[in-house]
Amino acid sequence: MIKGLWGRAGWSGVTLLGVFAFAQVALARGEALNALWLLAAAICVYVIAYRFYAAWIAASVLSVDATRATPAERLNNGRDYVPTNRWVVFGHHFAAIAGPGPLVGPTLAAQFGYLPGTLWILIGAVLGGAVQDMVTLFLSTRRDGRSLGQMARDEIGAIGGMAALFGTFIIMIILIAVLGLVVVNAMKHSPWGTSTVAATIPIAMLVGVYMRHLRPGRVLEASLLGVILLLASVVMGGWVDHHPVLAALFDHEGLPLAFGVIAYGFAAAVLPVWLLLAPRDYLSTFMKLGTVLVLAIAILWLRPDIHMPAITPFIDGTGPIFGGKVFPFVFITIACGAISGFHALIASGTTPKLMTSERDIRTIGYGAMLLESFVAIMAMIAATILEPGVFFAINSPAGVVGKEALDAVNTISSWGYQVTVEQMQHLASVMGESTLFARTGGAPSLAVGMASILGSVFGEHLLALWYHFAIMFEAIFILTTLDAGTRVGRFMLQDMLGNLHPKLGETSYTPSVIFTSALVVAGWGYFLYIGVIDPNGGVNILWPLFGISNQMLAAIALSIGTGILIKSGKASKAWVTGLPLLWLLLITTTAAYEKIFSADVRVGFFAAASDLSQKLAAGVLPPEKAAVAPQLIFNQQLDAWLTAFFVIVLWVVVLDMLNMSRRYLSGKPVLPLTEAGYVATRLEKGAV
Repeated sequence: MIKGLWGRAGWSGVTLLGVFAFAQVALARGEALNALWLLAAAICVYVIAYRFYAAWIAASVLSVDATRATPAERLNNGRDYVPTNRWVVFGHHFAAIAGPGPLVGPTLAAQFGYLPGTLWILIGAVLGGAVQDMVTLFLSTRRDGRSLGQMARDEIGAIGGMAALFGTFIIMIILIAVLGLVVVNAMKHSPWGTSTVAATIPIAMLVGVYMRHLRPGRVLEASLLGVILLLASVVMGGWVDHHPVLAALFDHEGLPLAFGVIAYGFAAAVLPVWLLLAPRDYLSTFMKLGTVLVLAIAILWLRPDIHMPAITPFIDGTGPIFGGKVFPFVFITIACGAISGFHALIASGTTPKLMTSERDIRTIGYGAMLLESFVAIMAMIAATILEPGVFFAINSPAGVVGKEALDAVNTISSWGYQVTVEQMQHLASVMGESTLFARTGGAPSLAVGMASILGSVFGEHLLALWYHFAIMFEAIFILTTLDAGTRVGRFMLQDMLGNLHPKLGETSYTPSVIFTSALVVAGWGYFLYIGVIDPNGGVNILWPLFGISNQMLAAIALSIGTGILIKSGKASKAWVTGLPLLWLLLITTTAAYEKIFSADVRVGFFAAASDLSQKLAAGVLPPEKAAVAPQLIFNQQLDAWLTAFFVIVLWVVVLDMLNMSRRYLSGKPVLPLTEAGYVATRLEKGAV
């Protein structure tokens, strides 16, 4: 009785603190907001959502059953289906889903102010993103680890299913290409980052062999060994960076790094999951979470003020970093920190083939997404504690603010955000960079923000070290998403080919593994290649498409989940996935319409291509821009047609799902449920 009272009092206190902190974040105007309120609001929202909402979904909506054998146990083949310790699976899943979105997206969206992005990160994660991840993981686990597209084909219908199969695969190719591009840009001319990332591969293989053959089940030993070696690689990376001979070995342009990333992706897709993919992702989680935890502690210690206003004038679409109004583009720019379709591919790809107990679905599916959302909050804080003038000087393209430093500071100051040339020169000097003007893409400004926080705690004379550590951290953070994505792409392609020839659909059939892995890598490798050689850095080509396609994929996942819940006799609870589905349909369709048909050259793909074509024909482009104009025109048009294709795929899936649901609710025949039959687990407490 007393324990229950204390529990209710404790949760009431957490709720009150959360409400007060949330009010501070949402209503503060006129004076600087302390970053502690963002932390407090986020943590309270997450713990309440996990304790109550996630628990209710797991028990009442999904009816998880810990006594039921998972695909990892029933279909164990030593390559893809492998019963794995729950914390290794959690580490793999978190590392696989936590890509550039929670780091880059919030940083770019800060041009609207801290408030729109923060609200979307918190509300979107607990009501949308974490729900999508957990529901998809549950449905795939109950269906032998089938991919998202294959579940659509099996459960929704032939038309929507084939659209989902093909559409999700093409979206996956685009998403992986963007991940690879961000990694390459982060490692380019960075011996420290490149050498550290390279070292994680043999370290992961050593840990995999250790846990599989040398000391089976000794997860703690393997973890300590891996973490010690990982930290040593970070230290050695700094030493390599200052060694004239070794630095030259790891100092590369973008193209050689791209080919290296492509080779790694193929290896990660082909090798047994226990040898490279799972241990590498698991170990990288220690670095990810360790860095985020240290950052959070530093924020608690420093209690920095947020200098970016809650709302900026750029919500009207005139922002210098990217075009488009706050609606719908803040919801497109911030993907992985709130809701991400890529997560559904991991939750129906590698993770259900490793998990040993359904009881872990809540921890891995819902919990890992909340953790990623927390990373997005850290990124938002790191970006917005910078002076707005500095933030816009780093992130605004030279074509918008001017190529010369004086022109840039004058333009930015005219917006009401003061910054000086001397201020930017000093900042670049202490960060160990030649310049920080027009370092677009989000990663450099995030690194500056992280370095400023960590440097204030551990010594400002180490700012250059922390800046380059942050750049390396971002590269490792993102690469773990790329390797898992490539393997999931292989699963998706095998599912599709298995409909034509059953043997090609077997994940343990080596010729199919090699053939499909090569096709997947060749697909995203092409888009990575055109991004690397693009004179504008590639991000302008691929990032808008990344955001739109990623959110469309989330809508497809929620549509499939909603349809299966209805068909399972749980129509009264299908609002859990149905409401976030309606919101995503609104924002993705609106964003796609604007990107295709907008006459604003900073928003519309066709408008930008037409404007550039006219300038090229009129001969008003400078020679260096005219030389690459045909390629830029083609890329803009390709983006537009791909966006149109993705919209069609999305609505075909949604309409087919609605038709199937209508038939089921009216008593008409529909495709039978493909849930695997019950088999009692033989693993003690679902553990390895």
